[in-house]
Amino acid sequence: MQKDANVVPLNKTATSEQSPNSFAARLPAALVSVRDKVAVQLRQAMQSLFDNADDTLFEMADRASNNAEQSAYFEAMRDLRLKRKSIERGFLQKVFEQFASLGQYEIGKPSPLESVSYDNLSLVQNDELEEAVALDAMVAKVMSRDGVALGHLTTRFNKLVSKKVEDKTNPLGPRLLCEAFLEPCQGLGVEIKVKLIILKLFDKYVLAEAEHLYAEANQTLIALGVLPELKNVPLRRPPQRTAPSQGSAAAPAAGAVEQAGTQYLDSDSQAAFAALQDLLSQVRGSAATPARAVPSDALPITSNDLMRLLSHLQSHLPAQTIDEINVRQHLDHLLSRVSSKSGRSRVVGQVDEDVINLVSMLFEFILDDRTLPDSLKALIGRMQIPMLKVAVLDKTFFSRGSHPARRLLNEIASAALGWGEQTDGQRDYLYQKIEQVVMRLLNDFVDDPAIFSELLDEFIAFTGDERRRSDLLEQRTRDAEEGRARAELARQDVEQVLNERLLGRTLPEVVVRLLQEAWSKVLLLTCLKHGTASHEWEAALATMDDLIWSVELHEDPDSRLHLLEMVPQLLKSLREGLAAAAFDPFSTGEFFSRLEGLHVQAFQRYKQAEERKAAALDDDLPLLDEPLDASAEVVAATLQPAMVAVVAEIVLASPDEVRAVEPEETLAEGDEALRRVDDLRVGSWVEIQEDEEHKLRCKLAAVIRPSCRYIFVNRTGMKVLEKTRMGLALEFRRNAVRLLDDALLFDRALESVIGNLRRLKNA
Repeated sequence: MQKDANVVPLNKTATSEQSPNSFAARLPAALVSVRDKVAVQLRQAMQSLFDNADDTLFEMADRASNNAEQSAYFEAMRDLRLKRKSIERGFLQKVFEQFASLGQYEIGKPSPLESVSYDNLSLVQNDELEEAVALDAMVAKVMSRDGVALGHLTTRFNKLVSKKVEDKTNPLGPRLLCEAFLEPCQGLGVEIKVKLIILKLFDKYVLAEAEHLYAEANQTLIALGVLPELKNVPLRRPPQRTAPSQGSAAAPAAGAVEQAGTQYLDSDSQAAFAALQDLLSQVRGSAATPARAVPSDALPITSNDLMRLLSHLQSHLPAQTIDEINVRQHLDHLLSRVSSKSGRSRVVGQVDEDVINLVSMLFEFILDDRTLPDSLKALIGRMQIPMLKVAVLDKTFFSRGSHPARRLLNEIASAALGWGEQTDGQRDYLYQKIEQVVMRLLNDFVDDPAIFSELLDEFIAFTGDERRRSDLLEQRTRDAEEGRARAELARQDVEQVLNERLLGRTLPEVVVRLLQEAWSKVLLLTCLKHGTASHEWEAALATMDDLIWSVELHEDPDSRLHLLEMVPQLLKSLREGLAAAAFDPFSTGEFFSRLEGLHVQAFQRYKQAEERKAAALDDDLPLLDEPLDASAEVVAATLQPAMVAVVAEIVLASPDEVRAVEPEETLAEGDEALRRVDDLRVGSWVEIQEDEEHKLRCKLAAVIRPSCRYIFVNRTGMKVLEKTRMGLALEFRRNAVRLLDDALLFDRALESVIGNLRRLKNA
């Protein structure tokens, strides 16, 4: 019956799951429960990945060495945003398919993991090889860290399904998770460098949670009675830290902090810190790390005790100049006091000794760095003990660029880049904010590194507000300078056409004034709005040409008729042009009144010439140029306008602004100083030695190419300096200009320390 077609099953989901093509129906209920719970965890981990991808890629773009590399990172950011949802869906769909495959029977299919012969291996593309190596490293890290928990999960899966499951074929195994992620990522049009960064993010935000993923899955199966006798693997949790206090039973056990600093390092961080330790071990006893006399019975203190000593120094050191602070010296003094009380020599352990040496070298570079203003070095130098403490707690401080403590130091240094020396720095908002951050660290930081993240967020919010204000003012400065440049070029164009038409001519004074004082403004406005190739510009020039023609002497008979036809349209064009340029109406009326007199005189001359010609023909007299009678001569002399001979080039008045004057001395075009000027990029910070006592820190905000002017602004975006290309080159020649390195301060310091250690090693 047709009515049957209108019957819809109420339990649509259940019906679909029982279809022959659905694998979900073949899965045991326990596996379905595990699948659904881990799907929630994986979805949250993927959201964290994408939430942090923008920051990571933006940071990489900011540190890119060229425009192409920077564009690749920005394009990857855009691509990830657009395809985020599809990648998340594709990843979870693939995980569901892998779970569904556990319910499939595969009869007679050979094992996919056959023995591999090196003779059968073929060469792969470099990109594929890099991806494979990265994938293997990620899988190996998870297996070494969480292999036992994954093995228990695989054993429980085998209890539920008849198909043989191994760690490598477990849907929650690291390799299958990576492959499930890579498959929907194939649509990303990114190069291998960016793809490896995305894989690293997957490792950091998804695979790093594998321990909790396996623990949750195992616990779910245990609750359902699946092999509860298997010994559960305890989660590795960070030790609870409490503020150190003498005699407190709640204080961490000896070595707890030291374990906290090394237990959770990933393989990359372990390798990075181990490499630094190896470099230090090979230069011990040199000038970089002088040998220290250690008694044979000396007992190393724990990292927890070292943290207590550093906290004591942090709270008791006075606010000295940075040259007077010697952390190592003060620490040795405290150790000698502890040794005398305990009756046994106490020393710092070798690992902590290496950390102290590394941080000391880093701050030695930072405090010698000429990029930092001297008045801010004292503030930043007081961060040495808090930075040392966080390095003792967390060795990833040396290898992880996103570490909050490192980022805080880098952000402070970047903000200080444009800070100029002032007589009263405490009144500067930036100085006050940096001082506030440093004092918070000194007063509040004991052993919880979370304070660095809190201070980092606050400082970024502060500098973000400042940067938005300075960017707005800087943009206005650029717009104003570019407007000045366009006006200057337009002024030159107007001067050129005026001189072409007036120079060397003798014209009525009123016309010369009209063109120079009034019509020049019309031409200037037309040039700025429409350009010199426009119809409007040509029309304005034609009006000027007609005006000049209309007041010149013309003897041919057709000139009177031409003037009669021209004058109405000429006056109309002049009025419209002057009105559009908002020229003074009173002056306009005066100009037109005198111009009308000139045209009347021209018509009278034509009339007198015709009368003379007619009289000469009637009396058969020769035609004369002068008037026929004395009274006509008197009238002509009375009406003769004041004439002006234009013998000097017309120079239009410009706004009363101090312009950059081209120096008298010039350099050859291939000179090194000129090349250095040409290499300057907009946004570069420089320090210019104005005189023996004063230095000016400023940023190149704009290069006005037509006039070769370089515009510099201060930290707030206000214009502070203008130089011509040649003038700036001469400043480079006399070594008065120094480029400020705007690369990340901590990264430069670490690179310098590693370079110095390698040189000492090879010396």
